[in-house]
Amino acid sequence: MKNKEIAEIFNNIADILEIKDENPFRIRAYRKAAQNIESLSKDIETVARKKKLTDIPGIGEDLAGKIEEYISKGKIKIYQDLKRSVSKPVLEFMTIPGVGPKTAKLLSEKLKIKSIKDLEKKASQGKIKDIFGIKEKTVTNILRGIGFLKKSEERTPLGEAIKISDEITARLKKLSEVKKVSPAGSLRRMKETVRDIDILVTSNKPRKVMEVFTRMPRVKEVLVHGPTKSSIITKNNIQVDVRVVEPSSFGSALCYFTGSKSHNIALRKMAVEKSLKINEYGVFEVKTKKKIAGADEKDIYKALNLAYVPPEMREDRGEIELAMKDKLPRLVEPEDIKGDIHVHSDSSDGALSLEEIATICQRMGYEYVVITDHSQTLRIAGGLKEKDLFSNIKKVRKLDKKFKKIRLLIGSEVDILSDGELDYKDSVLKELDFVIGAIHSGFKQSRETLTRRIVKAMESKYVNMIAHPTGRLMGVRDAYEINLEKVLKVAKETNTALEINAYPERLDLDDNASRRAKERGVMLGIATDTHTREQLDNMPFGVSVARRGWLEKKHVLNTFSLEAFLKKIKK
Repeated sequence: MKNKEIAEIFNNIADILEIKDENPFRIRAYRKAAQNIESLSKDIETVARKKKLTDIPGIGEDLAGKIEEYISKGKIKIYQDLKRSVSKPVLEFMTIPGVGPKTAKLLSEKLKIKSIKDLEKKASQGKIKDIFGIKEKTVTNILRGIGFLKKSEERTPLGEAIKISDEITARLKKLSEVKKVSPAGSLRRMKETVRDIDILVTSNKPRKVMEVFTRMPRVKEVLVHGPTKSSIITKNNIQVDVRVVEPSSFGSALCYFTGSKSHNIALRKMAVEKSLKINEYGVFEVKTKKKIAGADEKDIYKALNLAYVPPEMREDRGEIELAMKDKLPRLVEPEDIKGDIHVHSDSSDGALSLEEIATICQRMGYEYVVITDHSQTLRIAGGLKEKDLFSNIKKVRKLDKKFKKIRLLIGSEVDILSDGELDYKDSVLKELDFVIGAIHSGFKQSRETLTRRIVKAMESKYVNMIAHPTGRLMGVRDAYEINLEKVLKVAKETNTALEINAYPERLDLDDNASRRAKERGVMLGIATDTHTREQLDNMPFGVSVARRGWLEKKHVLNTFSLEAFLKKIKK
């Protein structure tokens, strides 16, 4: 799919326009269009063929023309012209998280640095500090960003990997020769990033499967083309391996290739203790070599006297010990979610109207949805001034009466300011059903300062939840530093929920922090932070984090019925 490529180009155009001090509204238009294209669940080529590009929020005739130009020619003339107007090092430096267009220009034009490698060397040697206003903190951020860039280039965010996997498995399932198809590896365990994609297939004609797989449109390079296993590199440089296995070994192969490595080692150790041998072909008695399991994955665990361990838990973090006692938690499921509690409308920077949000969420089977537009300080996101918020409250209350099967609640994603104060006065906050505190600036403040801001916000009697608590954006910026133990302690004391943000590039809190929150009695809320129609479908990504964090229904705020939810959020 070209969605990601076009979104990246539009973001790059916005960066170059920023360097050239162009109209900020034009810059914002490209960024908003990029965000909406990247979150689009449909292939943009299909949308273009149907002449529906202008139906995408933020896409007018001008940008639609540029999208069509890229689809037909593989490039956009204005982007090529803009790139030629800026030096190559500047473009390269802008790929470093935390290095903005103006800093990139300074590094290239004033300091005459020619490459990221050169920049890393000079920054490490202290050769750019205190020149043209570059402070030690800036140098630290540059080096951290280069390290982050190297790390992120090695792995793919879960959301992107799932799109690729779903596309390939959907094509394979259409083959009459294919009986079963399943992703495996870290993608099946729903890790937030994956190194490569593994797919298992059963088929009576494996050569046909290999032929179709290696000729798919997404293929950039074929690494291996064998009779039962092939590997390709996609056009966005992700390796995908497809294996055809015997039906009698599908369960054992699925268990083996799902991993994790440490989980599999623990299973093999248990098998040895029971005079069994376990591998990708099945479970065998050592003495007789008799195969006692293999076709069904659940039988692999049964042969070891273990309860079935969900893939998301297979990290050797105590799950096997619980499986031995049949005391595994009953993990939260996507269908347990009763409402979305972090949704933006077109009153701030969302693309959907209040009525569209209510209609779609009602169709999704939710009991409630909370409208949480941005607060006044966040101007770039169209934050609402007090009078506009009060106007929105009236609109939501009035609209709520029209809908019989869903409750429309009014909230706000309120900025936590640099001193920890909230962006609205208490007299405003008390009029809302649900208040989310969030940090959107000052990410580079000290650990103590950031922690203090969050703690102070949680101490407000009106704040129900803290959004994306560590502020990370995978591939863009790392999490900011907070004292998580202190945050959890105060969250418990003040009865404040912490968000698991389901946006695939956030997934914040992560699985480890979510499990620590659960263990300390802190409630979690899973929310999409929706800005476009497609993002309302991201809830399963947040649920996957919760499952990796061993959360059950009772640990998640929005698994409660409307009545119970309203009771719980009264602080």
